[in-house]
Amino acid sequence: MISDRGFGKWGQIVGDEVLATAILDRLLHHRDVAAIDGFSYRLKKRLAAIDGQANIA
Repeated sequence: MISDRGFGKWGQIVGDEVLATAILDRLLHHRDVAAIDGFSYRLKKRLAAIDGQANIA
């Protein structure tokens, strides 16, 4: 499972804290979670593309 949202935000995404907790409980049972922090190269390229378009217009 890959998500750019922290587990604490899932209640807002799903719209129900209890339901989000139940979903996460089942998804994460016997799983390892790896949190990857750092700058996103995909975001870097997107921001560069947007900046390049702004300079053309």
